Amino acid sequence: MTSPSLPAAGLVLAAFVALPAAADRLPDLPRLGLEEADASVIGVSSGGYMATQLAVAWPERFQGLAVLGAGPWSCAQGTLRRALSQCMNTRLGAPPLDELEQRLAEYRELERVGSAEALAELRAFVWHGDEDETVAPAVGAALAEQLAGWLAVPETQLRFVQSAGVGHGWPIGRRSSPPPTTELGDCQHGGGTYLLGCDRDLASEAMAWLHDAPPVANEAAETDTLTGNLLPFDQGDFAVKGLDSAGYLFVPEGCDEGGCPLTVALHGCGMGAEQIGETFVRHNGLNEWAAAHERVVLYPQAETSLANPQGCWDWWGFAESTWQLNPLHDTREGTQVRALMAMMDRLQEASAPR
Repeated sequence: MTSPSLPAAGLVLAAFVALPAAADRLPDLPRLGLEEADASVIGVSSGGYMATQLAVAWPERFQGLAVLGAGPWSCAQGTLRRALSQCMNTRLGAPPLDELEQRLAEYRELERVGSAEALAELRAFVWHGDEDETVAPAVGAALAEQLAGWLAVPETQLRFVQSAGVGHGWPIGRRSSPPPTTELGDCQHGGGTYLLGCDRDLASEAMAWLHDAPPVANEAAETDTLTGNLLPFDQGDFAVKGLDSAGYLFVPEGCDEGGCPLTVALHGCGMGAEQIGETFVRHNGLNEWAAAHERVVLYPQAETSLANPQGCWDWWGFAESTWQLNPLHDTREGTQVRALMAMMDRLQEASAPR
């Protein structure tokens, strides 16, 4: 039974955890009163593109941005043709950073993205495998170049890493209890999950850089033995085109009382729970780092559809109204951007006293 002295956020989470398995619906995303000043966002592939969209739209809300296997902000410029032929490979040429800069300036004038001053304070981590055959390594290098032009002191705010002999996905390093081999690709190939069994714990490496904190040994225990809870929640309150019905939340022990910072983690195409179950949210390494550093991790989930058969995040405009000449998916007005920021708002909001 919950102690009567437990703070309000703890009461909310206790009810969240104790929800019967046979309940008709999952619990709502709780109000935990999380710290607002130290939030970060990390994403891989389409999740990497979306992570940058969030950070550019609301730079004052994020301290850190980590992108794995993705290219520049707004690379697709609202068209699937560019997404496929300039942002995954370079058949149409390299991403035009000058054009994208002009697009950003126009958005900024209309207050559809954050200020240049706020963006300049971001801390960023960009990683790409040099044998990536899904998103060309040159596209990742273009993102690093783009970020370097925005940051106040890129030498100290930006880390760009290219890993030799690694393909497309999220390296998870060696683990004491690795996921089944059927759920893990080798370094060159993502298999069915795009979790790569390389000797590199990218989650710990990226988070340590973003938050100036020590990495966690990748021999740490698996999520289900960590001092924390990985919990599904109903995404219905945030329903927009492309979002699945449920998301996940990892809450370390002690963070149920509020005050912990937040990281938003965005899966890539083919990596959502609809396609690979809980493999990504349990085995990517973020939860181990979060448990050691008392940080809540939000795992929103995208869904598949005819317009989006791989369950990608919207980085080319499919989730916007078809009548829009400019879909605005990469601005504060983007439907998925608004939904993800609303999830952050909910978690950072204090629960009502009981």
